[in-house]
Amino acid sequence: MGAQGGARSAYLHIPFCHRRCFYCDFPVVPLGDHADGAASASVAQYLRRLEHEIRTSPDGPPLSTVYLGGGTPSLLSPQQIGRLLELLALCFGLAPEADVTLELDPASFSKPRLLGYQHAGVTRVSLGVQSFDNRLLAAMGRRHSCQDGEEAIRWVAAAGFSSWSLDLIAGLPGMTPAVWDHTLSQALAFAPPHLSIYDLTIESGTVFAHRQQRGRLGLPDDLVSAAMLDRAAERLQAVGMRRYEISSYALPGHAARHNRVYWGGGDWWAFGMGATSSHQGRRITRPRTRRGYEQWLGAHNRGLRPTALEPTTAQDRLEDLLITGLRRSEGVHRPWLARQCGLAPDALMQLPPRLRKACAEGLVCVEGPYLRLRQPDGFRLSNRVLADCLTWADTVCGGSAAVRCTSAPAPP
Repeated sequence: MGAQGGARSAYLHIPFCHRRCFYCDFPVVPLGDHADGAASASVAQYLRRLEHEIRTSPDGPPLSTVYLGGGTPSLLSPQQIGRLLELLALCFGLAPEADVTLELDPASFSKPRLLGYQHAGVTRVSLGVQSFDNRLLAAMGRRHSCQDGEEAIRWVAAAGFSSWSLDLIAGLPGMTPAVWDHTLSQALAFAPPHLSIYDLTIESGTVFAHRQQRGRLGLPDDLVSAAMLDRAAERLQAVGMRRYEISSYALPGHAARHNRVYWGGGDWWAFGMGATSSHQGRRITRPRTRRGYEQWLGAHNRGLRPTALEPTTAQDRLEDLLITGLRRSEGVHRPWLARQCGLAPDALMQLPPRLRKACAEGLVCVEGPYLRLRQPDGFRLSNRVLADCLTWADTVCGGSAAVRCTSAPAPP
């Protein structure tokens, strides 16, 4: 432990769920509605492999942020969560005041278990409520009810965590503006310090995708969905929450520290099935199945070094930093971007015609060296602007050869 350079954040993937939600395409392993994840033999086997990967990882400095995501990490017991955190502390160290976030599903934990997570070292939780409408929850394939979600929020709010967050989904099948406004009212009644609001995306291979192909999904009109997101921005900002990222709102001091590492171009360790790590601008993604992950670890044991970093190009790095950095309200610092990608300092200072047009339309803002999306229109139409940015990256880099990229965090 104790190397001076390298990543100071770690993501651990816990893939187990009771069931797969109808919108989900994450690498998950459904155990069944009545399974006890903490006592499951398959969970124990996976945790042994996860712990092995952590133990055999390269050395690094103490961790400032840790995120346990999934899946449903709250299917694990506080003892299992505590063991993982103790292992991270042994192999890397945990910095004073480290931010340790655990994702929670309202149907997967009790109040004593929540307090057990806190005792084990969890400092922040993210609660996946998604909706306060029982009809919509059932239509998503969620296991919890509205009442379960509200009770879980009360437990979290009373537990004394340094921060906590609620997740909501807009644009769900059958959702109306009135239902969405009720959802926002219910959420705000609990005064969460952080809210993540996601616009529903239909991912290939999901139940929702199959229903959409058969014309049986019933999504709100695009304009209606956009109005729902605008309504959320209006109401959350009215209570003092800042929209610091496309999908994220927070009271002062409660922005998600770990996620800002991703969006700010920093490095992070990742452990577990389907997890992606980043080091010096290069990423490595583990296989999305338990069998594939086991074979991947076996290759490492045989000295084949599956964690070896793949060469990357300036264009790869630039595209990645543009897509993630423009999600932030601060936007991206163009000279910093150029340095990260091995380009000339002024390579990104001249905007192409399509981005200049986006500026004229009020979607993009240029302030000195910074390029950012305007709120709310730029955030709402971010996919269009990002497509123009990818074309720009292709033009600037012109099929450049592999370069050595750096990974200093973005300027504030």
